[in-house]
Formats: sequence, structure tokens, C-alpha cells
Amino acid sequence: MKRLFSILAITGMMVFGTANATTIASTTTTTTVATTITQDDAAPAETLGFHQELKKRFIEGGPGFMGIVLLCLILGLAIAIERIIFLNLSTTNTKKLTQEVEDALASGGVEAAKEVCRNTKGPVASIYYQGLDRTDEGLDAAEKAVVAYGGVQMGQLEKNVSWISLFIALAPMLGFMGTVIGMIQAFDKIEAAGDMQPSLVAGGIKVALLTTVFGLVVAIILQIFYNYIIAKIDSIVNNMEDASITLMDLLIRHKK
Repeated sequence: MKRLFSILAITGMMVFGTANATTIASTTTTTTVATTITQDDAAPAETLGFHQELKKRFIEGGPGFMGIVLLCLILGLAIAIERIIFLNLSTTNTKKLTQEVEDALASGGVEAAKEVCRNTKGPVASIYYQGLDRTDEGLDAAEKAVVAYGGVQMGQLEKNVSWISLFIALAPMLGFMGTVIGMIQAFDKIEAAGDMQPSLVAGGIKVALLTTVFGLVVAIILQIFYNYIIAKIDSIVNNMEDASITLMDLLIRHKK
């Protein structure tokens, strides 16, 4: 009888242990499956692309101020690209041009040198041509023509650059204005509700801050292009000044 009870007790313990193990295994499997499903559900939110995220934030910021900030970016980039193309086309190999003009003066005189300048693009060649064209009137007249036309060429190089600086200043200002208006609207909601609830103002504050972020991003992008354009203009102007001095030296030697 005791042996029978012992066998029944051992069998019951084994069955109970097996049931517990099965329950634990089932719970673990269920938890794993639930975690996998949760991760699978959360995966699309994590794999949101950069352009989709940018589009989402832009829409959340509101079409009013965000559209104006985007317009500043488009116009600023258009002017910057046009200036970069123009400045690259205006860049001239000054040493090569100076040598060609010197050789032309030595072999064919002023008219041959003017023909070389006519066939060469860029502000340096234009300045050379104006100086050579006034050679018959004397060195003083040639020097005045070079200085005067140098100012004209500098104005053409700097054309429309001030608009880029305007958009650089305007974009963050518009962003800040959108932020201030958004904060005012958020406080209006608090006043209307009569209660300070985070969910009531969080959306308005987020939208307000998005306009500032986009305004600053636009200003940073345009500032990079602006600094490159200014550096390019300074380089061309330095070449123009050096070339003007070299031209006067060539004319003095040619007169002798």
C-alpha cells in the first residue's frame, strides 16, 4: 500500500511538473511571438525614409510659414547656382592671357593685342581691351579706363548677391515669427480651456518650433553658397587688380 502511494505521488509530481513546464514553455512562446509581432508592427515606423520624414515635418509645420521659407530656399539656390556658373565662366588664366597680349604687342602692336582680348572671355580680358583701346590717348587715359571698367566688372560679378544675403536673414526671421505665432495660439488654447494640460499645447508648440528649425536649415544652406560666391568674387577681383598693374607695365614697355 505504501509502495502504491509512493508510485502515485511520484506520478503526480511528474505530471504536475510536466504541466508546469508546458505552461512555462507556452507562456515563453506566447511572449516571444507577441514581442515579434510588436517588433514587426513597430518596424514600419522605424524604417521611415529621410524624405518621408522631411515631408511629414514640413506638413506638420503648416503651409503658411513653411511655404514662405521653402520659397526663400528655392529663390536663394536659384540665384546662387546662377552666380556660381557665371563666376566659373568668368575665371580666366591670367598668366596665359598676359603672355599672349605681350607677344601680340611685340609682334603685331596694339591691334593684335586687342584681337587677342576680343577672343578671350572674362573680366580680365575686357579690362585689357579697354586699356589697350585708350592707348592712343596716353597712359593716363588708359589707366583711368582700366580703373573705371574694373569697377563695372566688379559690379557685374556682385550682381544679385545681395538677394542671397537677404534670404539668409529672412528665412530664420520667418521661422521665429512662425514660432511666436504658434506659441500665441498655444496660450490661446490654454486660456480657452481654462486648464494647463500638456496634450493641449504640445502639438502647437511642436508646430511652432518646426518653423524655426526649417528657417535655420535654409539659412545654413544658403550661407554656405554665399561664402563660396564671395570667396570666388574676391579671387577674381584680385586677379583683375594684378592684371591691371601688369597691363600698365606692358604698355609702358611698349611705348619705350
